[in-house]
Amino acid sequence: MASGPNMMDPICLLENDDELLSVNKEALQILGEISQPVVVVAIVGLYRTGKSYLMNRLAGQNRGFPLGSTVQSETKGIWMWCVPHPCKPNHTLVLLDTEGLGDVEKGDPKNDSWIFALAVLLCSSFVYNNMNTINHQALEQLHYVTELTELIRAKSSQTPDGVEDSTAFVSFFPDFIWTVRDFTLELKVDGQPITEDEYLENALKLIPGKNPKAQASNLPRERIRQFFPRRKCFVFDWPTNNKELLANIEKVPEDQLDPKFQEQTNNFCSYIYANARTKTLTEGIMVTGKRLRTLVVTYVDTINSGAVPCLENAVTTLAQLENSAAVQKAADHYSEQMAQRVSFPTDTLQELLEAHAACEREATAVFMEHSFKDDKQEFQKNLVEIIQNKKEDFLMQNEKASLKYCQTKLDQLSKALMESISAGTFSVPGGHGLYRKAKEILEREYHQVPGKGVKANEVLQSFLQAQVAIEKSILQADKALTDGEKAIAEERARKETAEKEQELLEQKLQEQQQEMEAQNRSLQDHIVQLTEKLARERENLLRQQNMMLEHKLKVQDSLLSEGFRKKSEEMNAEISHLKNMIDETKNDDVSWIAVALNKFGSEISSLLSVPANLVGHIVRGVSSLFKKK
Repeated sequence: MASGPNMMDPICLLENDDELLSVNKEALQILGEISQPVVVVAIVGLYRTGKSYLMNRLAGQNRGFPLGSTVQSETKGIWMWCVPHPCKPNHTLVLLDTEGLGDVEKGDPKNDSWIFALAVLLCSSFVYNNMNTINHQALEQLHYVTELTELIRAKSSQTPDGVEDSTAFVSFFPDFIWTVRDFTLELKVDGQPITEDEYLENALKLIPGKNPKAQASNLPRERIRQFFPRRKCFVFDWPTNNKELLANIEKVPEDQLDPKFQEQTNNFCSYIYANARTKTLTEGIMVTGKRLRTLVVTYVDTINSGAVPCLENAVTTLAQLENSAAVQKAADHYSEQMAQRVSFPTDTLQELLEAHAACEREATAVFMEHSFKDDKQEFQKNLVEIIQNKKEDFLMQNEKASLKYCQTKLDQLSKALMESISAGTFSVPGGHGLYRKAKEILEREYHQVPGKGVKANEVLQSFLQAQVAIEKSILQADKALTDGEKAIAEERARKETAEKEQELLEQKLQEQQQEMEAQNRSLQDHIVQLTEKLARERENLLRQQNMMLEHKLKVQDSLLSEGFRKKSEEMNAEISHLKNMIDETKNDDVSWIAVALNKFGSEISSLLSVPANLVGHIVRGVSSLFKKK
């Protein structure tokens, strides 16, 4: 079963010294040991706004992340706490508490922007925490969201107008949760009660006007609406009116906190547990703790180099590491299963080939499960080659085991015959008949020996071939036979030898046919599993594109209903671009899969010694099945 740690206390993940971000190796080691999918919740906000308290509660504790009780910011960089997810079995909840934004003691304000951007990149639920209310000032303080397009790239190469990049943000940005602390207002608009979510959406409505001030005020609103399709809001009353208790809130028993605040905190935690999604990348790639570790290192190294983190590049880096590991995992599975299922020597070659086929099919499935973005199938081809070499090794081991066992048994059974020959037992009148009878008994006894394996006939034929000269000598020395009888006996012996050689040849031809059929099945199995994976990836891509389109249309409708016709029309380029992408994905149907399969099949056919003309036949057959689905 996948594993995940249960940390007793949080640990620093990223240290910020106002010049460079450095990654804590101990924290990376913890992430590297988490093979489970992760739900990552990051909290960001101005310093001294109570972020750490909420994160401690999500960890099921009152203390852990440092709270502090002074005007000095406690959290520096990003701290991490990994705990078993309370609602999702075999998932780990990763909590990221970031240093307070706007700390006057910082040397470089740019660091705030990077911390904000990293939180967005790493988490699946992004919590923005502020005090008192969501107003013009609160939104101005959220200017970091307007800088995201400068600090993050979705793709390594942008279109000239940047449409593709900004559109792609929606596919990997986290859910957005705004928490308002020490909230004292009534949730009402025009005298009518509203929900917390409606309060947030009202605050995000654009301000009419074309003056620079209105446009500047609208920018963070636009960015939040544009980049974060799923939004949620929670408001919290004062925890307590007692300032002394407030200064040491982590030590205060729950029954001394305001009941309303307790209820609000519980609602917040329950929502996160039930609704915070597993961290995924583009096209539904699920993130484990180990993968999150790679993302952290990749992003931080990029930032420290002076470049802008790019999701596409990070996913490529991650894919290289993960796919190499997937090949190794699949190859190990093959070896382990073959060792468990096969006892040398096997009775027939077919028995070994059937075990190989089953183990290779399972190993390929293991690779498919753990690999992603193997766009040119380089890693799958590597797996094919590795398993092919392992199969050859198993075949060789099987033959060696059979040879050794058969030779040992034959030596034991032929011992009396060989001693009789040496003693001259058959060098008497009628000796040839005695020899023939002894040899037939030996052959019969040898055939009755179980578990001889694939080299049984070859070993016996080799022995019999060595007996031809001996039998001829005994025959010629047998004075009880006439010359005519000797000639008949000699012809019979030649005929028997030829028949046995023919039997051995037919066995080898049959085994060659079995091996060829096994290679064909191997090629077909790889193509079938690759087809299914490509089809799933296409479905994921189409689902993602439709989700982005749906969101863009919703934003456009909102702008139109709020009276911002021009802004609504400005989104037409993005929407048109998305519709074209969806049409291309749909219209490709299975043709692009067939192209990929033909290329892959042609390249591995040489590894499997499969005729090239068979590849097209298999691809057409698999593609026709896919079309029917």
